[in-house]
Amino acid sequence: MQRERVQDQYPWTWEVPLAVVCGFVAAGVGVCQLGRALANWFAGAGWLWPPPDKLVTSIPALLAGDAAAGLSGVQHPASAAAMWGWLTVVGLLTITASSLACVWAWRQWGPGRMRGMATITEAHELLGEDRLWKVRHVVRPDLYPSARKANR
Repeated sequence: MQRERVQDQYPWTWEVPLAVVCGFVAAGVGVCQLGRALANWFAGAGWLWPPPDKLVTSIPALLAGDAAAGLSGVQHPASAAAMWGWLTVVGLLTITASSLACVWAWRQWGPGRMRGMATITEAHELLGEDRLWKVRHVVRPDLYPSARKANR
């Protein structure tokens, strides 16, 4: 009912899909670099992060299995299997966290959210306890159906 009354002032064009794609690319680069850093750290090479100019350019070699790509002075880099394992773990954790964040955001701000509902504290402050009890069927009709509807 409320969705029909709200008009979109600015239609979505190419900006939102571009922002989503850029977010996915940035997350992919971050996942690859974090997975490689963890693999090297657990292999005993220390926590190594590439310089900013090699952050993106080292990704193809990273995906080919080279844990030392874009890094300087690596003594004992992680094996390709260890790096792939850490890339998988970090990728799955990122997907899980992103999915949970998207579900929370959809429930918080999505089209199915409840608009105009006061919290319990706000209702107590505005109405007071006596008034709140008298109009409980108006404030929360899902919990307290009105007497007229109950008798029908």
